[in-house]
Amino acid sequence: MTERDRKQSVAQENAILVKLLDPGVEYPNDPLDELDGLATTAGTTVVGKLTQRRDRPDPGTYLGKGKIEELKLCADASSADVIIFDNELSPGQTRNLERETERKVIDRTELILDIFATHAQTLESRLAVELAQLEYSLPRLKRMWSHLDRIKMGVGMRGPGEKQLEVDRRLVEKRIRDLKDDLEKVAKRRERQVAARKESMTISLVGYTNAGKSTLMNKLTDAQVLSADMLFATLDTRTRRWRLPHWGPVLLSDTVGFIRDLPHRLIASFKATLEEANQADLLLHVADASNPEAEQQIAAVYEVLEEIGIEQKDTLLVLNKIDRIEDSRQLEQLQARFPRAVPVSAYSGEGLDKLAIAVSDALSKSFSDVEIEAPVENGKLVAYCATHGEIVSKRYGNEKLFVHCRIPTAHLGRIENQNPGVVIRPYAQDFDPAESGAVGDVA
Repeated sequence: MTERDRKQSVAQENAILVKLLDPGVEYPNDPLDELDGLATTAGTTVVGKLTQRRDRPDPGTYLGKGKIEELKLCADASSADVIIFDNELSPGQTRNLERETERKVIDRTELILDIFATHAQTLESRLAVELAQLEYSLPRLKRMWSHLDRIKMGVGMRGPGEKQLEVDRRLVEKRIRDLKDDLEKVAKRRERQVAARKESMTISLVGYTNAGKSTLMNKLTDAQVLSADMLFATLDTRTRRWRLPHWGPVLLSDTVGFIRDLPHRLIASFKATLEEANQADLLLHVADASNPEAEQQIAAVYEVLEEIGIEQKDTLLVLNKIDRIEDSRQLEQLQARFPRAVPVSAYSGEGLDKLAIAVSDALSKSFSDVEIEAPVENGKLVAYCATHGEIVSKRYGNEKLFVHCRIPTAHLGRIENQNPGVVIRPYAQDFDPAESGAVGDVA
């Protein structure tokens, strides 16, 4: 079996799913349910499932000898083309399993990489996926890249007695360096783009894959982002304007979904894409409340957020898909565990009004309720306050303009610096603009 054969997509292949279970862990009724979803998303047809409880994996073949014989019989009987493990295999274990079963064998990481490669649309995501794939493949070369046999190295590039494997490895390592350089440039450009938006409050949607983030974004912003009932339907970040009721416009971004045991190399590769979440003023953590493993998925997302260094962000948990919950006790249990969470249905729109209020309250922590006094001819000030905050009322008098508004504290310094003659004071209920000659409520 050549590396070219192994690198082909698993789409349109018959697959058997395998998982090694820890005897001390309690699993759901179908411990291979999530892998089944991943395999289906990749385009395979699942024709069999196999599990084994074992204290520790076999160092050579991961499964025990008897279970491998059972696996081969199952693969022969079901005409399986590929065997997919819900565990991470070493290069040696993969080769041994392929030899024993006479089938292509891939692990959870390689399956996820296959899905990402299929769904990547932008240059940024394609670079990230290619980098992750090459870093995964590097220790698995073992002279199997037949498509590199014809490559001729230049003078000084080949050392005495160098093997083809070393040539292959050198080519891959060079490509990895080039990709890292390209992604570093992408990351810097992304940082500049995100920084340029800091005049607006930014909210980032994060969550487990297929939790309904894209559907929620479409409902809130009419973004028309692809939303589908599949894992990792969206890989590329999209940012749209959300007109938050009783607040004003904010920027809402959708990000790549997370998953349990998300490969570390994939997280690192997508760091630029996740910059939106890193710089956001608020994270909306969207969870699928109808999933029996919702609590475990919520925990998995927090683990990834911690890994990329943004777990300290202000976060509002959104319990989505409540329209799919058949037993109300399931939602009650989640709300008891997460009392600040907001239950919604992005599909039907239920609860979205309460979500908007909760988001407004969360953003208000960084807002100031102020009275701004400025020369009456300063119309740009009113437009600026309306764009970046909420104008409560306006009054005019004695060539002065008095604006009562709620606006992010970060904007107050800019208003003072760019508007000579402006006075900003905390809004006080007993402050009487009439003392300064202001008349006429034109709010």
